[in-house]
Amino acid sequence: MIVLLPPSEGKTLAASGPVLDFDELSFPELTGARIEVLESLAEVSAEPDACEQLGVGLSLQDDVERNTHLTEIPCAPALETYTGVLYAALDAGSMRGKAGERLSQVYVSSALFGLLAAGDPIPAYRLSMKTKLAAHGVLATWWKKRLSPVLDEEFAGQLILDCRSTEYRKSWPGPVDQVVTVSAVTEKNGKRSVVSHNAKLTRGELAGHLLRSRAGLPETPEALLKAARKHYEAELTPATKRKPAELTIVLPG
Repeated sequence: MIVLLPPSEGKTLAASGPVLDFDELSFPELTGARIEVLESLAEVSAEPDACEQLGVGLSLQDDVERNTHLTEIPCAPALETYTGVLYAALDAGSMRGKAGERLSQVYVSSALFGLLAAGDPIPAYRLSMKTKLAAHGVLATWWKKRLSPVLDEEFAGQLILDCRSTEYRKSWPGPVDQVVTVSAVTEKNGKRSVVSHNAKLTRGELAGHLLRSRAGLPETPEALLKAARKHYEAELTPATKRKPAELTIVLPG
């Protein structure tokens, strides 16, 4: 099984480390596409209305300015660069032994890099998959054409636990018969409500539980459901011809 995570919008700037080297990133087939996006991002970020084009507030001007020289700033592993509630709940930094080894099965979607392995060294950048970047159009659509042939082959036959948000799923939905998406709801007096912030936390927790499990990573949707039920009330909706399976975590209301 592999685990797909969304990136965080905010990122931790590395205090030291090597500069960006595309040859050090996973999926070398994507190098050309990555360079193309990085160059376009640098151009847009140097324009007077860069914040508006990138869909961020003026308070993030420093982040946007940094986009103009991403090849010159220190890099750190992806799981150390991304931050936020999901990554705090995952707590990858505390994983040792088998759990630490299983981090090799964790991948992160990226509007700049397409898809990254957990340990790939990257700079702190500011770019969202829903951004319409210059001639590329909406990045999720642009990346889908480039990710699908590479990742469909790379992950053929594997169970894919998709913890990403909708905009990042669009960049590579994955084979419908391999993917299990994760949602979280609260239930009170028999009524369910979809949650958003807690969904990120729950997805991070779930991924952490699975990576630390003595039983190893599950290989089927049914085994995934069984593993999830050790920690949550959970339900599995089977895949259809058009829609992947969905693991629903039911949280107290």
